[in-house]
Amino acid sequence: MDIEITTKKSEGVERLLAVSVPVEAVRSAEDQAARKYATRVRLPGFRPGKAPPAMVRKKFGDAIRQEALEALVQEAYKEVVEREKFKLAGQPHVHDVQFSDGKPLTFELHLEVRPELALARTSGFRVSRAMPSVSDEQVTEQIDNLREQRATWSPVEERPAPADMVTVELATADENGAMPEGKEFRLVLGSGQAIPGIEEIVMEATAGQTVERPVRWPDDFPDETQRGQTKMVKVTVKDVKRKSLPPLDDALARDVGDFDSLDAMLKAVREDLERHAERTADADVRQKLVDEIVGANPFDVPPTWVNQLVKAYAEAYQVPTDEGGRFADEFRAMAERQVRRDMIIDTLSEQEGLKASEADIDDRIAEVAKKRNQDPGQVYASLQKANRLSEIERSITEERVFAWLLERNTVE
Repeated sequence: MDIEITTKKSEGVERLLAVSVPVEAVRSAEDQAARKYATRVRLPGFRPGKAPPAMVRKKFGDAIRQEALEALVQEAYKEVVEREKFKLAGQPHVHDVQFSDGKPLTFELHLEVRPELALARTSGFRVSRAMPSVSDEQVTEQIDNLREQRATWSPVEERPAPADMVTVELATADENGAMPEGKEFRLVLGSGQAIPGIEEIVMEATAGQTVERPVRWPDDFPDETQRGQTKMVKVTVKDVKRKSLPPLDDALARDVGDFDSLDAMLKAVREDLERHAERTADADVRQKLVDEIVGANPFDVPPTWVNQLVKAYAEAYQVPTDEGGRFADEFRAMAERQVRRDMIIDTLSEQEGLKASEADIDDRIAEVAKKRNQDPGQVYASLQKANRLSEIERSITEERVFAWLLERNTVE
């Protein structure tokens, strides 16, 4: 089609184009759509496909025009992309469609293009690396977590206290003052599962007792309609259980990881924390290098890519729909930073030939198989089935890119 393309906006990765499709092309598309309809529709008194074109147009005019419109927009969009040699970053959007009899078809095409990074400077930067250290308090915290995971809960006869687990039957009076049948809940007191007023009632009763009195809902309650309201609450405590942590001894060490002694477990925990601290320090250096490169080589990122990453993380974190907007606002800057990082890695891996090869992937899988004491072929098949081979390739590529960068920059 001999379409007209007028650029209305060209900023960064964003393009806004006005597209005009000539009348002759519009008529041709409508004729083609009408012929297709004539072969499909049935009209009384005519065999399939034999109805006069004029009659078909009269009866199915709106549907024919809609089919012609969709075909024209799609064909024009493809021609725009091909003619302008756009490398798209996401799905374009069509706006302000004007489609009248005897006139050209016009519309606006809003799209984002893939930025072409010109990384003029990637060396000569100086970044600092934190000195990783592990304190006794961190080791103790990790050990406490291991003990918490193996805690036992035992029934007690006394009133519940903070950190106790209780099973309660809870009922809240409705707006007419009627008290419905209670529902059973299991709560750990002090964990924020119930509002403070209800926890106070729970801690007034022993197992088998019922307490009923008014409770005021807090001013920061998630449901705004209930904030500050006072309701009659009825609580029956069914049971109370108290947590007991296992002793910090050799038996715990054997249970945790088949260690010979408590000292061996403490040593292993410290070494694991030290390795994690080293990895964190390395990751921090890598991000600082990326930030330096971005500062020296500014470039725009497609908003579509950022939005896609925000959406993926929201799904991974199982963010509720009603909190999606707040999550997106808080996470957008981090997502944009990640997109920039990925774009730099992709650009350098292509420019410097640092992308992982199939042989590299095979070698890495062989290393994994050796650690697992498994056959490399089985590990490969398992990773392939789980669609994780791309993760291996990406990991190797990133390692190569950052090794290349570390050779050309200074880490203090």
